Amino acid sequence: YRILSTFSLENQLMSLLTETDPREICLQINASSPAGGLFEGDRSHLHPDSRLPWRISPEPFWITPEQHRYLENLGSTLHAFYRATNLLYHQSVKGIQPEWVHQYLDQGKPQEIVELGRMNRLKSQIPLVIRPDLLLTDEGFRVVELDSVPGGIGFTAQVSALYAELGYDLIGGGEGLIDGFYAAIAASTKTERPVVALVVSDESESYREEMQWLADTLESRGLPIYCRHPRDIHFDEEGLSLKSDGRSIRIDAVYRFFELFDLKNIPKADPVVYFAKKNAVRVTPPLKAYLEEKMWLALFHHPLLQSFWSRELSKEACSTLDDLIPKSWILDDRPLPPHAVIPGLEVAGQAINAWQTLEHLTKKQREFVVKPSGFSELAYESRGVSIGHDLAEEEWAERLQEALDSFSSTPYIIQKFHKAARHTARYYDFNNDEIRPMRGRVLVRPYYYVVGDEPRLSGVQVIVCPPDKKLLHGMVDAILMPCAVREEPAPF
Repeated sequence: YRILSTFSLENQLMSLLTETDPREICLQINASSPAGGLFEGDRSHLHPDSRLPWRISPEPFWITPEQHRYLENLGSTLHAFYRATNLLYHQSVKGIQPEWVHQYLDQGKPQEIVELGRMNRLKSQIPLVIRPDLLLTDEGFRVVELDSVPGGIGFTAQVSALYAELGYDLIGGGEGLIDGFYAAIAASTKTERPVVALVVSDESESYREEMQWLADTLESRGLPIYCRHPRDIHFDEEGLSLKSDGRSIRIDAVYRFFELFDLKNIPKADPVVYFAKKNAVRVTPPLKAYLEEKMWLALFHHPLLQSFWSRELSKEACSTLDDLIPKSWILDDRPLPPHAVIPGLEVAGQAINAWQTLEHLTKKQREFVVKPSGFSELAYESRGVSIGHDLAEEEWAERLQEALDSFSSTPYIIQKFHKAARHTARYYDFNNDEIRPMRGRVLVRPYYYVVGDEPRLSGVQVIVCPPDKKLLHGMVDAILMPCAVREEPAPF
C-alpha cells in the first residue's frame, strides 16, 4: 500500500507539474533565487528582472535511463583513472615507468610545487570531488576536461533544491550536492565531526558567494564548516584555526578553492602547507599540480603506456575511457627524427612528423582544439582555448605556434574536435514574457563525491548553449538546469 501510495503521489506531482503553466514555474524559480544566482557572471546582456545569470528552464534537462546508468558507472571509472594517474606519476619519478611521463607533468612548474606534490604523506591522496565536463554528442558522451577544483557546486545545489521543491525527481535529489560535500571531506579525516575550512582565494573571488552559501547551509544543519578567505586562517604551534562567534576553533580539514599556480599569492599558504606536511590538517584537493593537467588525456592514448593502463584499469574502464577521451596529443616543440611520426595523428590518411604541418590545413581538416594543459590562469574557464576550424588559416597557424613556443613554461595539448549534438530545451524569455524553445548544444557536468573509497553521483549540472557557440560554458544566453531521468522524450 505504501509503495502504491508513493507511486501515486509521484504521478500526481508530475501531473501537477505538467498542468502548471511553465511560465509560472520559471517566475517562481527566479523569485526564489538570490540576486546573481550566487554567481554574478556577465549580466550586461541579461534582462534586469532576471535574478540568475543564465536563462531559466521550467524543467530539468531530461536524459534516458541508459544515459543515467552510464553517468552512474562513470564515477568509478574516473576514480580508478585518478588512482592510476597518481600511481603512474610516482612510478615515473622512481624510474619504474618512463621518466618522460613525470617530466611532461612537471614541465613549467617551480621546484617547490613539484616537491609539494611528491610529499610522502600525500602520496596516495586523490581529489574527493571529481567533475568531468562532458559533451553530449550523437555518438555519446565525450570528455572535454576533468576538473578536481570545480566551481558551480553551490549555485547548482541551490538551483537543484528549487527544482526538487517543485516536485522534480532529480539525479542526486535536492540535497545531494550539499550533504555529500561534507560527507566526503569527513570520511577522509580521522575525526568524527571534523571542522572544515572552505578557503576561497582572491583569484577565485567570483565563486565566493556560492561557496559561502554551501558552508552556511551545512553550518545551519549543525555541521562545523566555515567559508573563509586565506588571510582569516590563523596558526600556532599546534595547527590551523579560525574565529567564529569570538571563539578560536581548530581546523581539521581545508578544502582549497584556489589554484596551485596562484599559491605564491595566497596569504597563509606557508602554514597550510606546513601543517599538511605534518599531517595536522587534511588539505583537499591534494596539493598535487600534476593531477590537474589536461595532458593526462593525451597520456591515456600514448602507445607506450597502453600496457600500464591495461594492467591498472579494468577492461571495461579502458574501453569506457577509450571512447570517452578524444584523441589528444601534447604539443611538444622538440623536433622528431625523420623516421618518427606523431602516433595516431593523420591528416587525409598521411602520417604527421612535425606540428608545423598542421598550420596549412583546410578548414575541414583543422577540426582540432588547442588548449593549455594546466598550472596557468589560461587553463581555466575556457581561457586560452582555440578551435582550428573557427579561425582563419593565418590566425590558426599563429595560435598553434604560440602553443608550441609555450612548451617550456605552459605546455598545451591538441585534441580532435567533437561537435555536441543539438537538443531542444525551453526557457523563459523575460523580454516577451513567454516560454521559448532553443535548440542548442549540451554540456553535461556530473559531480562525484568520493566518500571513503566510493564515488557517488551527487548531482548533475547541464548547460544548453546556443548552437552557434563552439566553446560551451556558462553564459547569459545559455540555459542552465539540473538533470533528471525520463523514458519518454520531452513533450514539446
